[in-house]
Amino acid sequence: MADSATPIRSQVILLGTGTSTGVPMVGCHCPVCLSTEPRNQRSRTGVLVQTGNGNFLIDTPPELRLQLIREKIPLVEAALFTHEHADHTFGLDDLRLFGYYLDRAIPLYCEPRVQTRLRQAFEYAFQEPPAWLHAGATPRFELKTIDETPFELLGVTVRPIRLMHGRLPILGYRIQDWAFCTDVSGIPEGSWPLLEGLDTLVIGALRDKPHPTHFSIGQALEVVERVKPRQTYLTHLSHLLDYRTTNARLPAGVELAYDGLRIPLQARSIETLPTAGE
Repeated sequence: MADSATPIRSQVILLGTGTSTGVPMVGCHCPVCLSTEPRNQRSRTGVLVQTGNGNFLIDTPPELRLQLIREKIPLVEAALFTHEHADHTFGLDDLRLFGYYLDRAIPLYCEPRVQTRLRQAFEYAFQEPPAWLHAGATPRFELKTIDETPFELLGVTVRPIRLMHGRLPILGYRIQDWAFCTDVSGIPEGSWPLLEGLDTLVIGALRDKPHPTHFSIGQALEVVERVKPRQTYLTHLSHLLDYRTTNARLPAGVELAYDGLRIPLQARSIETLPTAGE
């Protein structure tokens, strides 16, 4: 918890901004994978949200431990999930220490389909541990079922946004005037109102060429043109996008995201936003 004498400014930290293979990609010798530009080095996509009441994650990518160490994050108190794919969930065991530190289960907010996959992939974490195991040997998790209904977490309102990832329904999230829409290839009509009035949009844009389950840069820019956020960062980036040369051709107010990017959360409440489908 934050020390009341030293309040923490609410912000989000982009822990990772790469696609499922990461960048550099194993075995690749392309200019981006060989680049010395640090913003071309992209771990798998995930976000840390810092509030005055604590920290929570959006997704648990495979490099989570290294990402948290890099950003000097001492404690995580909850996690939300966009969907169940490995590059967004396979760092889940790295939350084990936090259950030990807090001496309680870490709540995991996700849809039932994601819960099923987590139980399968991390079976040991959802069983009663043997009596002989020492404290901290297995994670302590509490699954929390969510849908598109807003909920409160650590003093902020989290508003899920229905998105499509190919044929897979997934969730994006809006918190105050910031929204995170990774792995998206389509936005249902009822979700568009939830993207209105944004200060900052972080949206997936895999590459220039169209892809069956991810927006291209061109498709992401069409979203930007429609919802007109003040600032947009493109994430879930492949090794086909060089940080400097791609930014040079993007319109004003749109940039590639990079690992470690910090974005302040605006203070305005989103309670006046329309509900999805209104």
